[in-house]
Amino acid sequence: MHKAKRNIFFRLIVAIIVLNPFFVARAQQKKFKVVIDAGHGGHDTGTRGTGKMKKREKDIALAVAKLVYQKLKKHKDIQPKLTRNKDVFLELYQRAEIANKFKADVFVSIHCNANKSSRANGSETFVLGIHRNKDNLEVAKRENAVIKLEKDNHLHYEGFDPSHPESFIGLTLMQEEFLDQSIMLASLIQKEYQKNVKTIKDRSVQQAGFAVLRLTYMPSVLTEIGFLSNPKEEKFLNTKSGQEKIANSIVKAIVAYKKYIQSNTPEVPVKNDKKTNEVTQTTSKPSKHQSASKTLPKPKKSIDNENVIFKVQLLASKKLIELTPQNFRGMRNLSVKKEGDLYKYFAGHTSDFDKIRDIKAEAKYKSFKQAFIVAYKNGKRVPLSEILNN
Repeated sequence: MHKAKRNIFFRLIVAIIVLNPFFVARAQQKKFKVVIDAGHGGHDTGTRGTGKMKKREKDIALAVAKLVYQKLKKHKDIQPKLTRNKDVFLELYQRAEIANKFKADVFVSIHCNANKSSRANGSETFVLGIHRNKDNLEVAKRENAVIKLEKDNHLHYEGFDPSHPESFIGLTLMQEEFLDQSIMLASLIQKEYQKNVKTIKDRSVQQAGFAVLRLTYMPSVLTEIGFLSNPKEEKFLNTKSGQEKIANSIVKAIVAYKKYIQSNTPEVPVKNDKKTNEVTQTTSKPSKHQSASKTLPKPKKSIDNENVIFKVQLLASKKLIELTPQNFRGMRNLSVKKEGDLYKYFAGHTSDFDKIRDIKAEAKYKSFKQAFIVAYKNGKRVPLSEILNN
């Protein structure tokens, strides 16, 4: 009888744990979320290449994206998602919206390149930024031109005109905080292309004003896997073996990026002090894998910290959220600043860099995965690297 009661009690406890939203959320947080975006689709064919092949950019991008998705699904700790899994038209803002709602850790958009010259060749991966040269501008204009096919585009892109270079100014503001991570992911993708697709030239990591990257709230890249205007590369990208090599490269890069990011996130135990109801931290000497010592060096003594204030940005949202600890998982010393359509929320306000690193570690522990340190000098936001390197 007692044994039967114990079994019932045990099953009840298990059911509570499994069904409790808190435990479900914790389990989901362990998954590294990746959104794979197949460029173009439907009546938006993308580049047609040389015209000698039946498949166009939209077809090849989708084939590669599906392969990446299938390969990532084999990793138990990765949760992939496709923006489209068939030949349909998606507006650029919808692609970014899918990634934002999914709360993706990274966003990878797959495209094929084109050029007036059939000699142009190679693969390149873009992060959001201002165009460094005329070629980058042309690529961005071509990929952004889909905006003109969208209904009510003026409602989603704030007057953004893909045919005018001046409209790209300020694009980097939304993605500025993710630039380092985006560059890292883009570099890993290019590195894997070199290792696995030796027949395609490495055109390296580039910066340009892609609207789809501008609208995402996570590290994001757009990879041009090869030139369909080049007969040799077009033939390669139309083969199953060519698509396999490209997909394998992207998958290996994502896995390597995930491993690096997670191994460089400090695990700082946090406990509640019942007397003060405030969070106290117990810290230990960072391991060689922790970002506290590896990626964020201490400011040099010559820096005048009286004029510098450090904060930790927790998140950005279009919604105005009341600044109370319960709304921010117990984080304190909160502030908010509106930039464009977004409210940016911060924790901490100190000139002590050691303290702000502790606050960042606390934020990471409390599942603010994208938390990062920002710096203000004389009330004006400045790049953190400028303060650290002085």
